[in-house]
Amino acid sequence: MERRELEYFLAIAEHGSFTGAAQALRVAQPSLSHAIATLEQKLGGRVFHRLAHGVALTPAGEALREPARQVLRDLSTATDSVRRVLDITAGQLDIVSQTTLAVDPLASLVGEFLRAHPKVSVRVSDPELGSDVTSAVRAGECELGMVDSPAPVREMESIVLRGREIHAVLPPEWSSSERARLSIAELAALDFVTTPESTATREVIEDVVGTLDVRPRIAVETAHQAMVVPLVLTGAGATLLPRSMARDAAQQGAVVMPLRPRVLRRGALFWRSGPLSPAAEEFVALARRFASESDGPEPET
Repeated sequence: MERRELEYFLAIAEHGSFTGAAQALRVAQPSLSHAIATLEQKLGGRVFHRLAHGVALTPAGEALREPARQVLRDLSTATDSVRRVLDITAGQLDIVSQTTLAVDPLASLVGEFLRAHPKVSVRVSDPELGSDVTSAVRAGECELGMVDSPAPVREMESIVLRGREIHAVLPPEWSSSERARLSIAELAALDFVTTPESTATREVIEDVVGTLDVRPRIAVETAHQAMVVPLVLTGAGATLLPRSMARDAAQQGAVVMPLRPRVLRRGALFWRSGPLSPAAEEFVALARRFASESDGPEPET
């Protein structure tokens, strides 16, 4: 199989039609059709069902999709490795991360990485579900992944990241009085604004409130992470966010308080076993240095 055939195959699978793929790739549709016919001849069977409106993958096509992605990524890694030997600082770094980690620490890590490697192109995608992050790396769609959990990812290499302190974000009318911190019991009595189950924000709320063997009362559930703080500002409920995101909410008028006992949340950077692209290797090395930095005082128990 040729690289071009695999690129065409993946483009058609992504767009669901020969026409859409041809437009995205800027190639003539007959060229695309010929390449896929050649690929199917080499494989000895069809990879697409031809439908009235578009195409669908056959079982053979489904079996080909993940290996095709990995082959193209391996070819890209090989190219980048040669460029590094030749001192050509280029390439692309693909990272998939849950939103709470994309803000902190990923944004600062990417910024530091690009200061050292300004010609590398970085692409970050952000599904909310940790399972979607894992699937994207496992399927070869992205080279590196970040999830809001320190648990090892099966069959992956990983680094546990430095902890991020979690703060309560409360409506503007909420009075903090003389207290420096909010107890878990006080927190559990509140209504919450949060994202759906299995998302990072929801898991933090459930884990923290769950230490009292109670379930949090959900006032508003929204699939839009960006909607959480505006809802808190309207008085719809409280939420829990990492300190950096909570600080931004405070600037918008929310009342922000750390918790008693102090709560730290750790995430992980992970990748498939095997060789990484030079850009990914450099990013992993940077993340290792970041992870080795102190969390500050240990969380209270």
